[in-house]
Amino acid sequence: MNSEASSIIKIEFSDNSLLSSLFGIADRNIHLLEKLNNVSIEYKGNIVKIAGKKNAVEETKLALQKLFEEAKRGYEIDDEKIRDTKSFLTLDIKNDSQPDIFIQTKKRKIIARSINQKKYFHMLNHKSIVFAIGPAGTGKTYLAVAKAVSCLQKGTINKIILSRPAVEAGEKLGFLPGDLKEKVDPFLRPIYDALYEMMPFDQVEKKINNGTIEIAPIAFMRGRTLEDCYVILDEAQNTSLTQMKMFLTRLGKNSRMVIAGDKTQIDLVLKKESGLIDAEERLQTLKDIGFVYLDKGDVVRHELVKKIIEAYEK
Repeated sequence: MNSEASSIIKIEFSDNSLLSSLFGIADRNIHLLEKLNNVSIEYKGNIVKIAGKKNAVEETKLALQKLFEEAKRGYEIDDEKIRDTKSFLTLDIKNDSQPDIFIQTKKRKIIARSINQKKYFHMLNHKSIVFAIGPAGTGKTYLAVAKAVSCLQKGTINKIILSRPAVEAGEKLGFLPGDLKEKVDPFLRPIYDALYEMMPFDQVEKKINNGTIEIAPIAFMRGRTLEDCYVILDEAQNTSLTQMKMFLTRLGKNSRMVIAGDKTQIDLVLKKESGLIDAEERLQTLKDIGFVYLDKGDVVRHELVKKIIEAYEK
C-alpha cells in the first residue's frame, strides 16, 4: 500500500546557474522526467516540487540530484542522459562500469534500459548463441549490432556477418535488380541504421567493401564454417526449419551468433513451419544457448509504439 501512496517532496539546488542545463530548453528535460516517471514537477527559483506516487517521486528526486551532479561536471543533460539515469536507478546500477549492463563502442556507450535488456546483455557476454525474441522496438537487433561492433573494435572477432530471410518481398532474390548487395540492402535497412549509430558512415562503408562486415541472405550461408565471426540473423521468425538448422550449424571456432525474431510477425504461409519457433522448442535445454524474451515493457522507440503493441495484444 505504501508504494501506492501519494507523496510531495521539495528539493533545493545550490547553484541556480546550472538549472537551465538541468531543466532543458523550454523545460524539455522536466517534461521527459514527468512522462517517464508519471509525476508532476514544478519549480520556482532553485526549489523543485515533485508530486505523484511515493516510489516514483523518490526515484525522480534521485534522478534530478544525479543529473544535477552530471551538469556540475560539465555533461550535457539530454534525453539519452536522462534515460540512462533512469536505467541506473531502476536496475540498481551502482556505476556504468558494472559488467553486463552496458556495451561500449568507440562511438558510444549503450546502457541496458530494462531488466530484460540486462538479461540480454548478460547472455551476449556469456553464451555462444543467443535467441532474442520479442516485438518491434525492444532493441533485439540494435543491441546485437552494438555487441558485434564492440567485439570487432576490441579485436576479439575479425568479421561481422549480417543476414536475414527475404520472405517479405514475395519475390526470389534472383528476380530483383542489381548485384547481391543491392538485392539484399532493402531488407537489412534496420541493421544498417544500427551500424551507422555505432560507427562513422565512412568506416561502415570501408568495412563492407573490404569484407570485414558482410551482408548476405541466409541462403548464402550454406556450406560455410563461420570462424572468428559475430553473426546476426534478423527477422528469424521467417526462416524455414531447414534454413534455421543450416544457419545454426555454420557456427565455427571463436564465433558468436545472435538470432533475433518476433513470433507475432511470421510471414510464412504456415506459421508452424517457422524455424524460430522450432528452434525454441528444440534448443531450450542446451547449455551454451540462451533465450531472452523481450516485451512491450522493453520498447525503446517512441512511447506510442508501446501503446500500439498493447492494443494489438488485446
